[in-house]
Parts: sequence; structure tokens; C-alpha cells
Amino acid sequence: MDEYVLDPQLDKDTINIGDFPLCTLLLMNDSNYPWFILVPRRAGVQEIFQLSEEDQRQLLWESCYVSEKLKDLYSADKMNVAALGNMVRQLHLHQVVRYETDVAWPKPVWGAVKAKPYTQQGLVETIERLKIVFTIHLEFADQPGI
Repeated sequence: MDEYVLDPQLDKDTINIGDFPLCTLLLMNDSNYPWFILVPRRAGVQEIFQLSEEDQRQLLWESCYVSEKLKDLYSADKMNVAALGNMVRQLHLHQVVRYETDVAWPKPVWGAVKAKPYTQQGLVETIERLKIVFTIHLEFADQPGI
């Protein structure tokens, strides 16, 4: 059986926040939007239907849990949740906090504006905010230098 490995593009574009029972929670390194990604830690999976029924239920639960917590934390106007996989085939779910005032509204965030990487301070503040709402279910990753 193959071992789970995070896709190199996701690894390059994101910051590892931590692990839920099934998924790793990543933060897209683009401070234009609070943009998170859930990646099931299952090798070779590109589509939700390729997960076991138990993993499908867990993925839905984790996605709903993350969306609800982020909507409340960031006072979102709308949560965008998507699993496209056209560029990165590994199954992953985008969880993007949207505001009617954000730079891409009402269009999708992909390619709307150039990514604006987090500053060190912005990253620290974001992780601290997440620790306030994700007090259970999420095991935070070690953040060297933060």
C-alpha cells in the first residue's frame, strides 16, 4: 500500500496548521483571503467517492466543522467550499472565507489577484486566532519560528 504524501504544489503554497482525525488543515499562503485547505491523509485519492464510506462521512464532518468555525471566527459573508483538483490531483477541499468587499467578490478567488504571502506577524496572529476556536478535534502542528 502506498504511503500518504502531501502534493508538492500544496506543500509549496501552504502552511501546515494541524491534523484532524482524517485531514490535514492547511492555510493557503495568500493573506488576501482567509483560505484553508483540508487534505485527507489517504494515499492515491483524487475523488471523494474513492474514500471509504466512513472517510466520506468524516470528510464531510470535518469540512462542515471547519466552515462553521471559520464563518464565525472571521464573520464571513459567505463560505466557499470546493474540490476542483484540475491543477493538483490529490483530493483537497478549499474552505475560503468570503466577504462582499473582498478583491475578487463575487467571482472565484483563483487568479483574481496576485497572492499576498503572510507576514510573520500575520501568520502568528492567524494561528493564535485559530487556536481560540479549534480547541478540540485539531492537533496543531509545530510551527518552528512562530
